[in-house]
Amino acid sequence: MEQQQTTDMSPEAQAYRQELIAKGLDPLTAQEVVARLVRAGDLPSAQIHPVSSVQEEPVSAPLTRQQQELLRRSLNIERHVPSGDQLAFMHTDMCQVGLPRSRVEGLEFERVCGGVGLFVRAGKTWDGQSFVQQPIPYGPMPRLVMAYLNTQALRQRSAEIEVGNSASDFMRQLGIEPSGGKRGTYTTFRNQVLALSVCHITVGRTVGALAYTYDGKPIKQLEAWIEPASQHQRSLWPGVITFSADYFQALSEHAVPLDLRALQALRGSALAMDLYTMLAERLHRIEGRPIKLCWINLREQFGQEYRGEGAERNFKRKFKEALSKVLKVYPKARVQVVATGVMLKSSPPPVPYKE
Repeated sequence: MEQQQTTDMSPEAQAYRQELIAKGLDPLTAQEVVARLVRAGDLPSAQIHPVSSVQEEPVSAPLTRQQQELLRRSLNIERHVPSGDQLAFMHTDMCQVGLPRSRVEGLEFERVCGGVGLFVRAGKTWDGQSFVQQPIPYGPMPRLVMAYLNTQALRQRSAEIEVGNSASDFMRQLGIEPSGGKRGTYTTFRNQVLALSVCHITVGRTVGALAYTYDGKPIKQLEAWIEPASQHQRSLWPGVITFSADYFQALSEHAVPLDLRALQALRGSALAMDLYTMLAERLHRIEGRPIKLCWINLREQFGQEYRGEGAERNFKRKFKEALSKVLKVYPKARVQVVATGVMLKSSPPPVPYKE
């Protein structure tokens, strides 16, 4: 059957299939990727070689493990509608203005986009003996954690969420394999969870002639296990995280459904995660003509971290790379890059409406 389907491909499709195999993708997955691209009319140009030539001289570097995972998850998303544990939720405001994407110098962060603003102040944890200053949460991990906590709170209809007895257990629930060392995933994950748990967030929103301000801590209480890491250092891990009543109520009324598989596939890029959540919240609400977002508006929302010489050029390049990843895990999103920005067209949400 596979041989028959392969011979039915055009020479260009067969060449691109061989290119994917040469990069490390298994033959069946490569075939499915090519078939999907052909149906969508998005098959990249590939130089046509005899099979042996492509295998001996790959046209480019092998796919990384992350790229292979992205392709596999995109195929799974296309085949299967998200349900059960594959669902995740994010507050509407956090789909429009996200946490910092990279480390922040200092203890405060501010982002403003259109009629929505976000102000974050770092907090302190109590380690059993003293207060420990935490940084501003940043990067992909707090986003993935917040989506998980939101989902568990809504599913259990409780503001109190148990996150297990160890960071390793929690990481595996999110599809992250723990790794040790100062820069390993374990340390980064644990530190970001603590930073997220004690940060103070203020959200401003303009609606017509009215200005609304929400000021508080999404996470009201942190019950943490004290782990004596050494004689001079004490380590914490939260066994239970409790949302504030105000945040839990707001989340219950303004939650955007997402595909957790997509967030997991994009977890290598905070920009891609933010772009995915924005499109998930916005595309299905577009009525009539497409909406154009100019580069200046996109940079205001997604490119605050890009500064200095070449900032605009670098942002555009990174944005296009992130969008390419997002469209692989949100295949029904109708988004087109144009010279002056991007065109957003009415699209089905990543999680279908309930019938």
